[in-house]
This record gives sequence, C-alpha cells and structure tokens, in this order.
Amino acid sequence: MPDSLPVEKAYRILESGPVLLVSTRAADGSANVMTLGFHMMILHDPPLVGVVLGPWDHSHRALSETGECVLAVPTVDLAEKVVDIGNCSGSTLDKFAHFGLTPLPAEMVQAPLVGECWANLECRVADEDWVRRYDLWVLQVQRIWIDTSREETRLIHHQGDGRFSVDGDTLDLGERMVKWRDLMD
Repeated sequence: MPDSLPVEKAYRILESGPVLLVSTRAADGSANVMTLGFHMMILHDPPLVGVVLGPWDHSHRALSETGECVLAVPTVDLAEKVVDIGNCSGSTLDKFAHFGLTPLPAEMVQAPLVGECWANLECRVADEDWVRRYDLWVLQVQRIWIDTSREETRLIHHQGDGRFSVDGDTLDLGERMVKWRDLMD
C-alpha cells in the first residue's frame, strides 16, 4: 500500500511551475518584490496566468491599486535570495535595495522588471472575479523579456516546506504532440 500525504500538502505534488518574483509599483510610486510559488497557466491565447496573492502580501495593495505587475523568473543561482525575499515584508523593507536587485523600466506597465532574472513578464489584471473568493488574480501577459546573455537558465520549483527541485535535462516530445500542434504555433 502506498504512503499517504495530508490533503493540505496537495501543492507539494501539483505545483510544478517555477518559483517567481512578483514586482509591483504602488500608486505612491514605491516598488516592491515578493516571492510567489502558487501560479498556473490558464490560457495560451490570450496568455492568461493565475496567481494567488492575498491581502497578507504587501504587494496585494499595489496590484489592487494599479492592476499591473511583473512576473520575474529567477534561476537557481538566485535561490537563496528568492527564499529570503519571501521571508520578509515590503511594508518594512525596500527589498530591491536590501537584496541588491536592479529595478529596470518596463515597457507596458509601471512595475519594474527585475534585472537579475532570466525572464520578466509584464502583466495586467484581466479578471478580478476570483480575487475576493480565492485570492486568485487572472493576469494577461503584455510583454515578455528574456535575458539571452545569462549562462544560468535552470529554474527552481517549490515542492513545499522549503524543498525545491531544479530544472535538469529537457525531454522534447514536441513531434508527438500531433493533437495540439495547431494550438502551439
């Protein structure tokens, strides 16, 4: 008989997307960055991403005020910094300055890109219907930036309780995806 895991640990099995940093800029101009582990792709076209960000997060206010953020994708070399960012609040600390992160201007939103990250996705809130009930924001990606000069591109994935996995080899089975080929072009 297999071992059992408490149902509240379901995220340890299902959350496979990379850990993200969420950058926001509040209406007063202050920028913040937070760590985010709970997110999902919702649609391919338009590109919609669901993120769980609640009132317990300092960034919630800025996202509520502006409807904009940047989803920054850190690589494994930033793993310890990403965890440390998640263990403090932007209400008491300028995280960009404290953690030595470079806020770069975005093109479509006011929230800054995170210069040290491999990818940055500029997003706007597309749907707030689930925010009050589930703290689930539906974001539409407006622009994507990739740092092609980065040598380190392995992503980190939260498995819960401080455990992470790191990207390794890629298994490309794209030629077998015949049913979905038209959707992915």
